[in-house]
Amino acid sequence: MEWSRLLSEERIRPVRARAGSGDLRTEYEKDYHRIIGSASFRRLQDKTQVFPLDKSDFIRTRLTHSLEVSSFGKSLGQNISQKILQEVKDPDFKPEYQGYICDILQCAGLLHDIGNPPFGHFGETVIREWFRANMGSLKLQDKPLTEILTKQMQKDFYEFEGNTQALRLVTKLHYLVDEHGMNLTQALLGTIIKYPVSSLGIDKDSGDIRTKKMGYYYAEQELFEQIQRTLGTGGRRHPLAFALEAADDIAYKTADVEDAFKKGCISYQQLVDELYFYGKELGAGPEYDELVKALEDRHKKGQEREVSNPEEYAVQNWIVNVQGKLLACATDNFAANYKEIMAGTFKRELLSEGDYAKMADALGEIAYRYAFTSEPIHKLEIAGETILNFLLERFVGAAIVYESGQPMTAVQSKLMTLISDNYKAIYRKYSEGKSPEEKLYLRLLLVTDSICGMTDSYAKRLYQELSGIV
Repeated sequence: MEWSRLLSEERIRPVRARAGSGDLRTEYEKDYHRIIGSASFRRLQDKTQVFPLDKSDFIRTRLTHSLEVSSFGKSLGQNISQKILQEVKDPDFKPEYQGYICDILQCAGLLHDIGNPPFGHFGETVIREWFRANMGSLKLQDKPLTEILTKQMQKDFYEFEGNTQALRLVTKLHYLVDEHGMNLTQALLGTIIKYPVSSLGIDKDSGDIRTKKMGYYYAEQELFEQIQRTLGTGGRRHPLAFALEAADDIAYKTADVEDAFKKGCISYQQLVDELYFYGKELGAGPEYDELVKALEDRHKKGQEREVSNPEEYAVQNWIVNVQGKLLACATDNFAANYKEIMAGTFKRELLSEGDYAKMADALGEIAYRYAFTSEPIHKLEIAGETILNFLLERFVGAAIVYESGQPMTAVQSKLMTLISDNYKAIYRKYSEGKSPEEKLYLRLLLVTDSICGMTDSYAKRLYQELSGIV
Protein backbone atom coordinates (compact mmCIF):
# COMPACT_ATOMS: atom_id res chain seq x y z
CA MET A 1 0.00 0.00 0.00
CA GLU A 2 1.16 3.53 -0.76
CA TRP A 3 0.60 6.57 1.44
CA SER A 4 -0.02 8.78 -1.59
CA ARG A 5 -3.16 6.74 -2.26
CA LEU A 6 -4.05 5.88 1.35
CA LEU A 7 -4.38 9.60 2.14
CA SER A 8 -6.67 10.31 -0.81
CA GLU A 9 -8.61 13.58 -0.59
CA GLU A 10 -11.18 12.31 -3.10
CA ARG A 11 -14.81 12.24 -2.06
CA ILE A 12 -17.57 9.93 -3.34
CA ARG A 13 -19.19 12.96 -4.95
CA PRO A 14 -16.45 15.26 -6.30
CA VAL A 15 -16.57 18.80 -4.94
CA ARG A 16 -15.24 21.66 -7.00
CA ALA A 17 -13.26 24.29 -5.15
CA ARG A 18 -14.72 27.76 -5.63
CA ALA A 19 -12.23 30.22 -7.05
CA GLY A 20 -11.49 33.04 -4.64
CA SER A 21 -13.42 31.44 -1.79
CA GLY A 22 -10.59 32.15 0.67
CA ASP A 23 -11.04 28.72 2.29
CA LEU A 24 -7.52 27.58 3.19
CA ARG A 25 -8.56 24.44 5.09
CA THR A 26 -7.29 21.04 4.00
CA GLU A 27 -9.91 18.51 2.90
CA TYR A 28 -9.46 16.64 6.19
CA GLU A 29 -10.07 19.81 8.19
CA LYS A 30 -13.28 20.26 6.22
CA ASP A 31 -14.25 16.72 7.22
CA TYR A 32 -13.76 17.68 10.88
CA HIS A 33 -16.15 20.62 10.64
CA ARG A 34 -18.76 18.54 8.78
CA ILE A 35 -18.70 15.98 11.60
CA ILE A 36 -18.72 18.46 14.49
CA GLY A 37 -21.67 20.33 12.99
CA SER A 38 -23.80 17.24 12.42
CA ALA A 39 -26.88 16.25 14.39
CA SER A 40 -25.67 12.64 14.32
CA PHE A 41 -22.58 13.62 16.27
CA ARG A 42 -24.54 15.70 18.78
CA ARG A 43 -26.83 12.74 19.53
CA LEU A 44 -23.86 10.89 21.01
CA GLN A 45 -24.24 13.04 24.14
CA ASP A 46 -27.33 10.97 25.02
CA LYS A 47 -26.03 7.52 24.11
CA THR A 48 -24.59 5.01 26.54
CA GLN A 49 -20.90 4.24 26.90
CA VAL A 50 -21.12 1.76 29.82
CA PHE A 51 -23.89 2.86 32.18
CA PRO A 52 -27.28 3.11 30.38
CA LEU A 53 -29.58 6.01 31.27
CA ASP A 54 -27.15 7.18 33.97
CA LYS A 55 -27.99 10.45 35.71
CA SER A 56 -24.42 11.35 36.71
CA ASP A 57 -22.72 14.27 34.98
CA PHE A 58 -19.32 12.62 35.44
CA ILE A 59 -19.94 9.25 33.78
CA ARG A 60 -18.88 9.15 30.15
CA THR A 61 -21.34 9.11 27.28
CA ARG A 62 -20.62 8.12 23.69
CA LEU A 63 -19.88 11.78 23.00
CA THR A 64 -17.22 12.21 25.67
CA HIS A 65 -15.77 8.80 24.79
CA SER A 66 -15.57 9.78 21.11
CA LEU A 67 -13.82 13.04 22.00
CA GLU A 68 -11.26 11.08 24.00
CA VAL A 69 -10.70 8.61 21.15
CA SER A 70 -10.32 11.56 18.78
CA SER A 71 -7.69 13.08 21.05
CA PHE A 72 -5.76 9.83 21.42
CA GLY A 73 -6.05 9.23 17.68
CA LYS A 74 -4.48 12.58 16.90
CA SER A 75 -1.66 11.92 19.39
CA LEU A 76 -1.02 8.50 17.85
CA GLY A 77 -0.99 10.08 14.40
CA GLN A 78 1.72 12.48 15.51
CA ASN A 79 3.78 9.80 17.27
CA ILE A 80 3.53 7.27 14.45
CA SER A 81 4.40 9.84 11.81
CA GLN A 82 7.51 10.88 13.73
CA LYS A 83 8.55 7.23 14.05
CA ILE A 84 8.17 6.71 10.31
CA LEU A 85 10.14 9.84 9.50
CA GLN A 86 12.93 9.41 12.03
CA GLU A 87 13.32 5.64 12.51
CA VAL A 88 11.54 3.71 9.76
CA LYS A 89 12.60 6.30 7.18
CA ASP A 90 10.14 5.26 4.50
CA PRO A 91 11.19 7.40 1.48
CA ASP A 92 7.58 7.50 0.26
CA PHE A 93 6.35 9.12 3.49
CA LYS A 94 6.45 12.90 3.08
CA PRO A 95 6.73 15.24 6.10
CA GLU A 96 3.38 16.90 5.29
CA TYR A 97 1.66 13.53 5.70
CA GLN A 98 2.00 13.91 9.47
CA GLY A 99 -0.57 16.71 9.57
CA TYR A 100 -2.91 14.82 7.27
CA ILE A 101 -2.74 11.68 9.40
CA CYS A 102 -3.38 13.61 12.60
CA ASP A 103 -6.47 15.23 11.08
CA ILE A 104 -7.78 11.94 9.65
CA LEU A 105 -7.40 10.10 12.97
CA GLN A 106 -8.92 13.02 14.86
CA CYS A 107 -11.97 12.77 12.59
CA ALA A 108 -12.07 8.98 12.71
CA GLY A 109 -12.18 9.09 16.51
CA LEU A 110 -15.25 11.32 16.37
CA LEU A 111 -16.95 8.92 13.93
CA HIS A 112 -16.03 5.48 15.23
CA ASP A 113 -19.18 5.06 17.38
CA ILE A 114 -21.54 7.35 15.48
CA GLY A 115 -23.57 4.40 14.16
CA ASN A 116 -24.10 2.71 17.53
CA PRO A 117 -27.69 2.10 18.68
CA PRO A 118 -29.05 3.16 22.08
CA PHE A 119 -27.89 1.39 25.26
CA GLY A 120 -24.27 0.78 24.32
CA HIS A 121 -22.81 -2.42 22.94
CA PHE A 122 -25.63 -4.33 24.58
CA GLY A 123 -27.97 -2.58 22.14
CA GLU A 124 -26.04 -4.17 19.27
CA THR A 125 -26.43 -7.57 20.93
CA VAL A 126 -30.18 -7.09 21.33
CA ILE A 127 -30.62 -6.22 17.64
CA ARG A 128 -28.58 -9.24 16.53
CA GLU A 129 -30.44 -11.62 18.82
CA TRP A 130 -33.85 -10.26 17.84
CA PHE A 131 -33.27 -10.91 14.14
CA ARG A 132 -31.78 -14.34 14.79
CA ALA A 133 -34.82 -15.28 16.84
CA ASN A 134 -37.48 -13.76 14.56
CA MET A 135 -36.27 -13.74 10.95
CA GLY A 136 -37.62 -17.25 10.32
CA SER A 137 -41.11 -16.38 11.50
CA LEU A 138 -41.43 -13.04 9.67
CA LYS A 139 -43.35 -13.26 6.41
CA LEU A 140 -44.26 -11.25 3.32
CA GLN A 141 -47.15 -12.58 1.26
CA ASP A 142 -47.11 -15.72 3.46
CA LYS A 143 -43.51 -16.41 2.47
CA PRO A 144 -40.83 -16.48 5.22
CA LEU A 145 -38.22 -13.75 4.89
CA THR A 146 -35.53 -16.43 5.12
CA GLU A 147 -36.78 -17.73 1.76
CA ILE A 148 -36.79 -14.25 0.18
CA LEU A 149 -33.57 -12.65 1.36
CA THR A 150 -30.15 -13.86 0.26
CA LYS A 151 -27.79 -15.38 2.82
CA GLN A 152 -25.72 -12.20 2.98
CA MET A 153 -28.78 -10.00 3.43
CA GLN A 154 -29.93 -12.15 6.36
CA LYS A 155 -26.49 -12.32 7.92
CA ASP A 156 -26.15 -8.53 7.80
CA PHE A 157 -28.81 -8.45 10.51
CA TYR A 158 -27.60 -11.51 12.40
CA GLU A 159 -24.14 -9.88 12.66
CA PHE A 160 -25.34 -6.30 13.09
CA GLU A 161 -22.54 -3.91 14.10
CA GLY A 162 -22.41 -0.27 15.10
CA ASN A 163 -19.09 0.07 13.24
CA THR A 164 -20.78 -1.05 10.04
CA GLN A 165 -23.68 1.29 10.65
CA ALA A 166 -21.24 4.20 10.96
CA LEU A 167 -20.12 3.77 7.35
CA ARG A 168 -23.74 3.69 6.19
CA LEU A 169 -24.66 6.73 8.25
CA VAL A 170 -21.90 9.04 7.06
CA THR A 171 -22.11 7.99 3.39
CA LYS A 172 -25.89 7.96 2.96
CA LEU A 173 -28.16 8.63 5.92
CA HIS A 174 -26.85 11.98 7.13
CA TYR A 175 -28.61 14.05 4.49
CA LEU A 176 -26.37 17.09 4.20
CA VAL A 177 -26.77 18.01 0.52
CA ASP A 178 -27.82 14.84 -1.25
CA GLU A 179 -27.84 11.04 -0.98
CA HIS A 180 -24.07 10.93 -0.36
CA GLY A 181 -24.40 11.80 3.33
CA MET A 182 -21.54 13.86 4.76
CA ASN A 183 -19.52 13.12 1.60
CA LEU A 184 -16.28 12.71 3.53
CA THR A 185 -12.82 12.04 2.10
CA GLN A 186 -12.18 8.44 1.12
CA ALA A 187 -9.04 8.38 3.28
CA LEU A 188 -11.26 8.94 6.31
CA LEU A 189 -13.85 6.39 5.16
CA GLY A 190 -11.12 3.79 4.69
CA THR A 191 -9.82 4.47 8.20
CA ILE A 192 -13.17 3.84 9.91
CA ILE A 193 -13.63 0.49 8.13
CA LYS A 194 -11.93 -1.60 10.82
CA TYR A 195 -13.04 -4.93 9.33
CA PRO A 196 -12.80 -4.92 5.50
CA VAL A 197 -15.01 -7.99 4.98
CA SER A 198 -18.73 -8.57 4.43
CA SER A 199 -20.93 -10.50 6.85
CA LEU A 200 -20.12 -13.61 4.81
CA GLY A 201 -16.39 -13.02 5.34
CA ILE A 202 -16.50 -13.04 9.15
CA ASP A 203 -14.12 -15.63 10.62
CA LYS A 204 -13.48 -15.09 14.31
CA ASP A 205 -11.14 -18.08 14.46
CA SER A 206 -8.87 -17.00 11.59
CA GLY A 207 -6.33 -15.29 13.85
CA ASP A 208 -6.61 -12.22 11.63
CA ILE A 209 -8.18 -9.16 13.27
CA ARG A 210 -9.62 -7.97 9.95
CA THR A 211 -12.16 -10.84 9.83
CA LYS A 212 -13.37 -10.50 13.43
CA LYS A 213 -16.53 -8.60 12.41
CA MET A 214 -18.09 -7.23 9.24
CA GLY A 215 -17.17 -3.81 7.95
CA TYR A 216 -19.92 -3.08 5.44
CA TYR A 217 -23.47 -4.12 4.60
CA TYR A 218 -24.52 -5.62 1.29
CA ALA A 219 -26.19 -2.23 0.68
CA GLU A 220 -22.76 -0.53 0.75
CA GLN A 221 -20.82 -3.16 -1.19
CA GLU A 222 -20.32 -1.01 -4.30
CA LEU A 223 -19.28 1.92 -2.12
CA PHE A 224 -16.82 -0.27 -0.21
CA GLU A 225 -15.28 -1.52 -3.45
CA GLN A 226 -14.94 2.05 -4.75
CA ILE A 227 -13.12 3.10 -1.56
CA GLN A 228 -10.83 0.09 -1.83
CA ARG A 229 -9.95 0.93 -5.43
CA THR A 230 -9.25 4.58 -4.65
CA LEU A 231 -7.04 3.81 -1.64
CA GLY A 232 -5.36 0.74 -3.13
CA THR A 233 -6.12 -1.35 -0.04
CA GLY A 234 -7.47 -4.34 -1.97
CA GLY A 235 -9.39 -5.91 0.92
CA ARG A 236 -6.64 -5.14 3.44
CA ARG A 237 -6.96 -2.94 6.48
CA HIS A 238 -6.06 0.71 6.05
CA PRO A 239 -2.93 1.21 8.21
CA LEU A 240 -4.62 4.02 10.12
CA ALA A 241 -7.41 1.62 11.14
CA PHE A 242 -4.88 0.00 13.49
CA ALA A 243 -4.19 3.38 15.11
CA LEU A 244 -7.92 4.13 15.42
CA GLU A 245 -8.49 0.76 17.07
CA ALA A 246 -5.65 1.40 19.53
CA ALA A 247 -7.01 4.86 20.37
CA ASP A 248 -10.43 3.32 21.08
CA ASP A 249 -8.90 0.59 23.25
CA ILE A 250 -6.86 3.08 25.26
CA ALA A 251 -9.86 5.32 25.80
CA TYR A 252 -12.39 2.76 26.90
CA LYS A 253 -10.13 0.42 28.89
CA THR A 254 -8.84 3.25 31.06
CA ALA A 255 -12.08 5.21 31.20
CA ASP A 256 -14.27 2.21 32.06
CA VAL A 257 -12.16 1.51 35.14
CA GLU A 258 -12.21 5.17 36.17
CA ASP A 259 -15.99 5.32 35.71
CA ALA A 260 -16.43 2.06 37.65
CA PHE A 261 -14.41 3.55 40.49
CA LYS A 262 -16.45 6.75 40.43
CA LYS A 263 -19.69 4.73 40.52
CA GLY A 264 -18.45 2.78 43.52
CA CYS A 265 -18.31 -0.50 41.61
CA ILE A 266 -14.67 -1.03 42.62
CA SER A 267 -12.63 0.44 45.47
CA TYR A 268 -9.07 1.70 45.32
CA GLN A 269 -7.74 -1.33 47.22
CA GLN A 270 -9.70 -3.75 45.08
CA LEU A 271 -8.20 -2.14 41.99
CA VAL A 272 -4.66 -2.51 43.35
CA ASP A 273 -5.25 -6.13 44.36
CA GLU A 274 -6.81 -6.99 40.99
CA LEU A 275 -3.95 -5.38 39.08
CA TYR A 276 -1.37 -7.47 40.95
CA PHE A 277 -3.51 -10.59 40.45
CA TYR A 278 -3.82 -10.11 36.71
CA GLY A 279 -0.13 -9.25 36.45
CA LYS A 280 0.69 -12.75 37.71
CA GLU A 281 -2.05 -14.35 35.61
CA LEU A 282 -0.79 -12.72 32.43
CA GLY A 283 2.88 -13.30 33.16
CA ALA A 284 3.64 -9.58 33.13
CA GLY A 285 7.18 -8.30 33.66
CA PRO A 286 8.78 -5.49 35.69
CA GLU A 287 7.31 -2.62 33.64
CA TYR A 288 3.82 -3.79 34.59
CA ASP A 289 4.67 -4.04 38.30
CA GLU A 290 6.29 -0.60 38.22
CA LEU A 291 3.10 0.83 36.75
CA VAL A 292 0.99 -0.71 39.53
CA LYS A 293 3.44 0.62 42.11
CA ALA A 294 2.98 4.07 40.55
CA LEU A 295 -0.69 3.86 41.55
CA GLU A 296 0.25 3.10 45.16
CA ASP A 297 2.81 5.92 45.14
CA ARG A 298 0.15 8.38 43.99
CA HIS A 299 -2.09 7.26 46.83
CA LYS A 300 0.68 7.92 49.34
CA LYS A 301 1.35 11.31 47.79
CA GLY A 302 -2.34 12.15 48.08
CA GLN A 303 -2.27 11.26 51.76
CA GLU A 304 0.86 13.35 52.31
CA ARG A 305 -0.77 16.32 50.61
CA GLU A 306 -3.89 15.73 52.70
CA VAL A 307 -6.19 15.83 49.70
CA SER A 308 -9.84 15.21 50.56
CA ASN A 309 -9.99 11.89 48.70
CA PRO A 310 -6.52 10.31 48.21
CA GLU A 311 -8.02 7.22 46.52
CA GLU A 312 -9.76 9.31 43.85
CA TYR A 313 -6.67 11.48 43.48
CA ALA A 314 -4.55 8.39 42.92
CA VAL A 315 -6.83 6.68 40.42
CA GLN A 316 -7.45 9.77 38.30
CA ASN A 317 -3.76 10.74 38.11
CA TRP A 318 -2.68 7.16 37.51
CA ILE A 319 -5.14 6.71 34.62
CA VAL A 320 -3.46 9.61 32.80
CA ASN A 321 -0.08 7.97 33.34
CA VAL A 322 -1.34 4.65 31.97
CA GLN A 323 -2.78 6.33 28.90
CA GLY A 324 0.62 7.80 28.09
CA LYS A 325 2.28 4.39 28.44
CA LEU A 326 -0.31 2.76 26.18
CA LEU A 327 0.13 5.46 23.53
CA ALA A 328 3.87 4.78 23.54
CA CYS A 329 3.23 1.02 23.35
CA ALA A 330 0.93 1.36 20.32
CA THR A 331 3.41 3.73 18.63
CA ASP A 332 6.36 1.36 19.12
CA ASN A 333 4.39 -1.63 17.88
CA PHE A 334 3.26 0.24 14.75
CA ALA A 335 6.88 1.08 13.92
CA ALA A 336 8.12 -2.43 14.76
CA ASN A 337 5.53 -4.01 12.46
CA TYR A 338 5.54 -1.29 9.81
CA LYS A 339 6.36 -3.52 6.83
CA GLU A 340 3.63 -6.03 7.69
CA ILE A 341 1.08 -3.28 8.30
CA MET A 342 1.83 -1.67 4.94
CA ALA A 343 1.72 -5.05 3.21
CA GLY A 344 -1.63 -5.87 4.83
CA THR A 345 -0.26 -8.99 6.52
CA PHE A 346 -0.24 -7.75 10.13
CA LYS A 347 -3.00 -9.69 11.88
CA ARG A 348 -3.00 -8.40 15.46
CA GLU A 349 -3.96 -5.30 17.39
CA LEU A 350 -1.27 -2.74 18.17
CA LEU A 351 -1.86 -3.31 21.90
CA SER A 352 -1.11 -7.03 21.67
CA GLU A 353 2.56 -7.03 22.63
CA GLY A 354 4.55 -5.89 25.67
CA ASP A 355 4.02 -5.32 29.39
CA TYR A 356 1.91 -2.24 28.84
CA ALA A 357 -0.31 -4.22 26.51
CA LYS A 358 -0.82 -6.66 29.39
CA MET A 359 -1.90 -3.69 31.51
CA ALA A 360 -4.54 -2.88 28.90
CA ASP A 361 -5.74 -6.49 29.05
CA ALA A 362 -5.89 -6.37 32.85
CA LEU A 363 -7.91 -3.15 32.85
CA GLY A 364 -10.34 -4.66 30.35
CA GLU A 365 -10.86 -7.71 32.55
CA ILE A 366 -11.31 -5.59 35.67
CA ALA A 367 -13.85 -3.32 33.99
CA TYR A 368 -15.81 -6.33 32.77
CA ARG A 369 -15.94 -7.93 36.21
CA TYR A 370 -16.72 -4.84 38.23
CA ALA A 371 -18.76 -2.70 35.84
CA PHE A 372 -20.30 -4.68 33.00
CA THR A 373 -21.44 -7.56 35.23
CA SER A 374 -22.69 -5.44 38.12
CA GLU A 375 -26.32 -5.62 39.24
CA PRO A 376 -27.21 -2.02 38.28
CA ILE A 377 -25.89 -2.59 34.75
CA HIS A 378 -27.85 -5.82 34.44
CA LYS A 379 -31.07 -4.08 35.44
CA LEU A 380 -30.54 -1.24 33.00
CA GLU A 381 -29.61 -3.60 30.18
CA ILE A 382 -32.74 -5.67 30.75
CA ALA A 383 -34.76 -2.47 30.54
CA GLY A 384 -32.93 -1.55 27.32
CA GLU A 385 -33.65 -4.98 25.86
CA THR A 386 -37.37 -4.58 26.61
CA ILE A 387 -37.40 -1.21 24.86
CA LEU A 388 -35.48 -2.31 21.76
CA ASN A 389 -37.39 -5.60 21.37
CA PHE A 390 -40.67 -3.68 21.46
CA LEU A 391 -39.50 -1.13 18.88
CA LEU A 392 -38.11 -3.81 16.57
CA GLU A 393 -41.31 -5.84 16.70
CA ARG A 394 -43.53 -2.90 15.90
CA PHE A 395 -41.40 -1.21 13.25
CA VAL A 396 -40.17 -4.33 11.43
CA GLY A 397 -43.73 -5.53 11.02
CA ALA A 398 -44.66 -2.21 9.45
CA ALA A 399 -41.54 -1.94 7.28
CA ILE A 400 -42.03 -5.37 5.72
CA VAL A 401 -45.22 -4.27 3.97
CA TYR A 402 -44.27 -0.58 3.53
CA GLU A 403 -44.47 0.37 -0.17
CA SER A 404 -44.56 -3.34 -1.06
CA GLY A 405 -47.97 -3.27 -2.71
CA GLN A 406 -49.42 -5.16 0.23
CA PRO A 407 -52.09 -3.57 2.45
CA MET A 408 -50.94 -1.93 5.67
CA THR A 409 -52.96 -1.64 8.86
CA ALA A 410 -53.74 1.83 10.18
CA VAL A 411 -51.23 1.37 12.99
CA GLN A 412 -48.49 0.25 10.58
CA SER A 413 -49.06 3.35 8.45
CA LYS A 414 -48.79 5.56 11.50
CA LEU A 415 -45.62 3.81 12.66
CA MET A 416 -43.92 4.54 9.35
CA THR A 417 -44.68 8.25 9.73
CA LEU A 418 -42.47 8.17 12.85
CA ILE A 419 -39.41 7.23 10.77
CA SER A 420 -37.32 10.14 9.50
CA ASP A 421 -38.46 11.50 6.15
CA ASN A 422 -34.78 11.77 5.17
CA TYR A 423 -34.27 8.07 5.87
CA LYS A 424 -37.33 7.18 3.83
CA ALA A 425 -36.12 9.39 0.99
CA ILE A 426 -32.78 7.57 1.06
CA TYR A 427 -34.64 4.26 0.95
CA ARG A 428 -36.57 5.34 -2.16
CA LYS A 429 -33.40 6.63 -3.82
CA TYR A 430 -31.41 3.45 -3.36
CA SER A 431 -34.30 1.00 -3.86
CA GLU A 432 -35.18 2.43 -7.26
CA GLY A 433 -34.89 -0.27 -9.91
CA LYS A 434 -33.88 -2.93 -7.37
CA SER A 435 -35.32 -6.45 -7.10
CA PRO A 436 -38.19 -7.16 -4.66
CA GLU A 437 -35.86 -9.01 -2.28
CA GLU A 438 -33.36 -6.13 -2.21
CA LYS A 439 -36.16 -3.63 -1.59
CA LEU A 440 -37.31 -5.77 1.34
CA TYR A 441 -33.75 -5.88 2.66
CA LEU A 442 -33.50 -2.08 2.42
CA ARG A 443 -36.80 -1.70 4.27
CA LEU A 444 -35.42 -3.79 7.13
CA LEU A 445 -32.33 -1.56 7.12
CA LEU A 446 -34.71 1.38 7.32
CA VAL A 447 -35.78 0.09 10.74
CA THR A 448 -32.25 -0.44 12.07
CA ASP A 449 -31.29 2.97 10.61
CA SER A 450 -34.13 4.56 12.55
CA ILE A 451 -33.37 2.79 15.82
CA CYS A 452 -29.64 3.53 15.60
CA GLY A 453 -30.50 7.18 15.10
CA MET A 454 -32.32 7.26 18.45
CA THR A 455 -30.76 8.45 21.67
CA ASP A 456 -31.25 6.44 24.86
CA SER A 457 -33.80 8.94 26.17
CA TYR A 458 -35.76 9.12 22.92
CA ALA A 459 -35.94 5.33 22.60
CA LYS A 460 -37.22 5.09 26.19
CA ARG A 461 -39.74 7.89 25.67
CA LEU A 462 -41.01 6.44 22.37
CA TYR A 463 -41.43 3.03 23.99
CA GLN A 464 -43.44 4.58 26.82
CA GLU A 465 -45.62 6.59 24.43
CA LEU A 466 -46.35 3.67 22.10
CA SER A 467 -47.00 1.37 25.07
CA GLY A 468 -49.49 3.80 26.57
CA ILE A 469 -47.30 4.35 29.64
CA VAL A 470 -47.98 7.83 30.97
